[in-house]
Amino acid sequence: MNLLALLPPIIAIVLALLTREVLLSLVIAIFIGACIVTGSPVEGFTAVLNKYLVGALTDSWNISILLFCLIIGGLIGIINKNGGTKGLASLLVKRAVSTKSALFSTWLLGLAIFFDDYANSLIVGNSMRAITDRMGISREKLAYIVDSTAAPISSMALISTWVGMELGLIQEGLEKFGLNMGAYDVFLRSIPFRFYSLLALFFVLVIIFTGKDFGPMLAAERKARKKASDDQVEELSSKWYNAILPIGTVIVATIIGLYQNGGGFEGASIREAYSNADASVVLLWASFLGVVVAWIQSLFQKISVAEISESFVEGVKSMAVPAMILSLAWTLSGINSDLGTAEVMVELIGENVPVFLIPTMMFIVPAIVAFSTGTSWGTNAIVMPIAIELAFLTGGAELIIPTIGAVLTGAVMGDHLSPVSDTTIMSSMASGCNHISHVKTQIPYALTVAGVAIVFGFVPAGLGMSPLISLPLASIVLYGIVKVFGQASYEAERQVEQAA
Repeated sequence: MNLLALLPPIIAIVLALLTREVLLSLVIAIFIGACIVTGSPVEGFTAVLNKYLVGALTDSWNISILLFCLIIGGLIGIINKNGGTKGLASLLVKRAVSTKSALFSTWLLGLAIFFDDYANSLIVGNSMRAITDRMGISREKLAYIVDSTAAPISSMALISTWVGMELGLIQEGLEKFGLNMGAYDVFLRSIPFRFYSLLALFFVLVIIFTGKDFGPMLAAERKARKKASDDQVEELSSKWYNAILPIGTVIVATIIGLYQNGGGFEGASIREAYSNADASVVLLWASFLGVVVAWIQSLFQKISVAEISESFVEGVKSMAVPAMILSLAWTLSGINSDLGTAEVMVELIGENVPVFLIPTMMFIVPAIVAFSTGTSWGTNAIVMPIAIELAFLTGGAELIIPTIGAVLTGAVMGDHLSPVSDTTIMSSMASGCNHISHVKTQIPYALTVAGVAIVFGFVPAGLGMSPLISLPLASIVLYGIVKVFGQASYEAERQVEQAA
């Protein structure tokens, strides 16, 4: 076992949390990792540039997602210029008569864009940022809600870009033991055992409707409330359609594009089409179409081509640092892959587990692997075959379904904790939140949900308890934790008055 394989992700995470300098932390971790791989500082330096960074930026999936992020930034730049962002904020603020309703709208929009977590993060964060700013809601709270609805809902949705990956891993594991269980049936039956994902969605609602927070999020919210009360309220434009039409175009184009790209128009079923679609390509199409619509709208409203172009470029520039972080995170992921970091983590943690604790351990292991490597998909691919084998050989077919649910939701939890996770980076990027501030404020909430999920979900599941019993019990416990330990970050009546 090569324990040096653990060094790069540990360095990246610890340095990022201590220094708040994500770029520098990633560069140092990448260089050290490349030195370990090559055995030489000189060769490590050249490998970082020639192999890992170039490899990350020439991967078709990565570059498509990167372009999607930059184009979405440009789209938001145009919408800001033509008054669409302020108009949307004005429209929603009139209906969001309180902070709670604004946050609940954000949560609902997160559920509505269930088909892809990347699209979810970028669309919800960018769409709701002006509204939440106006309501005195912290960027950290917005990023938390965006992050806590994106992967949890996309990973469980019956039609999404995640389904194909999950079904493929499940099918491969079942075939190995000749089990007569349909992959899609197992996928559906595993959903009630996705305790972390389900409880994360519920916990957001508890935070919203109790109006209470704790830990670093409480400080962030109180700071945002004070700033909102001190700032002069700006009169907003009424051109809400300048935001609705381009963003709606992105959403509709993504839904249709995924269906077309996956063979839906050639006879594939809806589930098959969404499972087989290349989301990176479709998101690129959709974002470009959104820009075209915003550009045409702006021209009709007598905004010059030069002004539109400048606003697009400014929007792209606003995504520069997050795009660099994302690129470096992918670079580190390539180094982790060559070092076998995930395999070492699984071997180190997953030995000598009692049968009833297998679902719990298969939640913790992928969470730690995803936290270290920053990729939930890669984590699932590595851990799932081991988890299915371990569950079947020790507990039989009955233990397979809760174990599969544990793996798939554990990877989501690890992503929520990791400063090098692509979805976490995108959530902070789209919400305009400092990345490390997002991570630090989200960690206590994610760990709270994870702890309750283990004690009241996965351990009872290993003992045979139905999730129909454990999920309501866990929900009550989460509500109690917030009521007891949470503190009000604002006065509702005062907030309504400020938003009026």
